[in-house]
Amino acid sequence: MRKIASFSTLKTELLTGALFLFLVFGCSPKDQKPVVPSDSPYLMVLGIAQDAGYPQAGYEAEWQAIKEGKRQSALTVSLGLVDPVHNKRYLFEATPDFKEQLHLMDQVSETNNYPFDGIFLTHAHIGHYTGLMHLGREVMGTNSTQVYAMPKMKVFLEENGPWSQLVALNNISIKEMRGAATVRLGGNISVTPFLVPHRDEYSETVGYQISANQKSVIFIPDIDKWEKWNIDIAEVIKENDIVLIDASFFKDGELPGRDMSKIPHPFTTESMDLLEKLSPENKAKVYFIHANHSNPILDKTSAAYKEVIDRGFNVAEQGQVFPF
Repeated sequence: MRKIASFSTLKTELLTGALFLFLVFGCSPKDQKPVVPSDSPYLMVLGIAQDAGYPQAGYEAEWQAIKEGKRQSALTVSLGLVDPVHNKRYLFEATPDFKEQLHLMDQVSETNNYPFDGIFLTHAHIGHYTGLMHLGREVMGTNSTQVYAMPKMKVFLEENGPWSQLVALNNISIKEMRGAATVRLGGNISVTPFLVPHRDEYSETVGYQISANQKSVIFIPDIDKWEKWNIDIAEVIKENDIVLIDASFFKDGELPGRDMSKIPHPFTTESMDLLEKLSPENKAKVYFIHANHSNPILDKTSAAYKEVIDRGFNVAEQGQVFPF
């Protein structure tokens, strides 16, 4: 079985004893900072919802449920990578919730290249790159913020407004990634992109392997059905420490009146069935993320959420920290 990048050379020690949670949205006083490592790199989950977040535009019942305290809001899927020793930090996905996610990062980290030392994009769907607008002249007016993108994604940003204006005004400097070439970020931190099948109307789509201190995290927020990929996701899980995977929809029929075969994400139930034979240790590495507003796993009181936990998997939490 062909492996992504250098998986076979990575140690697969679990983060037992190193992994901890701290939920910062809706539960911390405004003047209280989350507890994060000060002497080693870490990832923070900045959002867990699909491109449109939760609640979604036009769904009054969702807004009402939050108003009544029955549900919690969820930001669009994003990760923050922090190197506290060298005062560096990186963003994975520039989402429509960019300003809230930058504010969260400001609470826990610093950088000499504000707002980020680099932003890694997966593809050109609205929840994954449109937050770049905040770097433009109408908002922050940044100077040469590095944006890491694959070749088609780079061309898309350079040749289509308003993104092309960010390039023309030097608000962003696009760093082209190719194939599975590893990006070295210093402090033994590296990021390796890998192609995954998806609806690539405007760009290719990648996932990332994020590594430091001989540990590795896989981030695949968007992918078509697992059988379309020429990589065995079960093997990927075995060879890495934490795996965050696409959970856009829980099961077929979730969107009334729509043909869900035309939006071919792996259902959460399909992924759990596919991975059912993994050991409990390997199942515990899996965190479902990028849940559509219709996916009941966003509701921690739901039967769907309970099923995920009972079957040995996890649902990513906004504000969750993964130390390396």
